[in-house]
Amino acid sequence: MKSIDERIKNLPPALKKEVEEFVGSLLKKQRKKPLGKLKMDWAGALKDLRDKYTSVELQHKISEWRIGER
Repeated sequence: MKSIDERIKNLPPALKKEVEEFVGSLLKKQRKKPLGKLKMDWAGALKDLRDKYTSVELQHKISEWRIGER
């Protein structure tokens, strides 16, 4: 299967212009997406571990988990 660049190169000039306009409209549409408010539904999720671990211990544990994912 040809890459999209190769396929576009084979189009006549009028259709190349149409592709360019379409891609431009997609990019414009992408930029206009509202970000919305940051959800904080995770806040307090670890409060049951507050007395069991310090924040530094939790950071070390998270690092171990991340290293284990590789």
